Amino acid sequence: MRKPIIAGNWKMNKTLSEAQSFAEAVKTAVPSKDLVDSVIGSPALFLAPLAWSLKDSEVQLSAQNCFWENEGAYTGENSPAAIADLGVQYVIIGHSERREYFHETDAEINKKAKAIFASGMTPILCCGETLETYEAGKTAEWIEGQITAGLADLSAEQVSSMVIAYEPIWAIGTGKSADANIADEICGVVRQTVAKLYGSEVADKVRIQYGGSVKPENIAEYMAKENVDGALVGGASLQADSFLALLDAVK
Repeated sequence: MRKPIIAGNWKMNKTLSEAQSFAEAVKTAVPSKDLVDSVIGSPALFLAPLAWSLKDSEVQLSAQNCFWENEGAYTGENSPAAIADLGVQYVIIGHSERREYFHETDAEINKKAKAIFASGMTPILCCGETLETYEAGKTAEWIEGQITAGLADLSAEQVSSMVIAYEPIWAIGTGKSADANIADEICGVVRQTVAKLYGSEVADKVRIQYGGSVKPENIAEYMAKENVDGALVGGASLQADSFLALLDAVK
């Protein structure tokens, strides 16, 4: 039985005061970590104050990105070691917006995954296809390629402990969503790919999220599916009451 994980990806939203108000509203209201992992994916600017605010709470923190080196002349980047030192538990990597707008490659995402593990954190590795790929019937091939490249040279132990998020690009911020059957099918492709690479025991352990217009009203449909272990949520995670409703639906 894989423990559910609900991660809110705030993207480039909120001010510091808004982030702190959100933390205050949810830190004593989320379910126990024994039932579900409750994760906030915050902009890097807010990670330190949120880590202090949420210390000893059931809420966990995720960065939205990091670099693959711990130090050096990389102006504007964030070190995984420095992020980990704040007490952050997760880092989102390979999000389609990072791939599209900042031209991140599978090889770079793989280097980030290794650096995140080396710093004692857990990657949330995103994968997903465009509408054109989906309509051409090439989703499975595309997803398998992203996962295979993203996991290159990781150990079985690392892969079994990480999180993989399937987010069809055509369902991010559009109001459209893959229905629960499609989400389960493609999350199943992710799991089958992990099984090909690492065996069924690892595939049974890795947690796979669905993301793309997930809301409190529809999350139960996704969570009822065999291969869906949680959600990576954008807009519906920006308000405390909505975030808590998502968690309440899966605990």
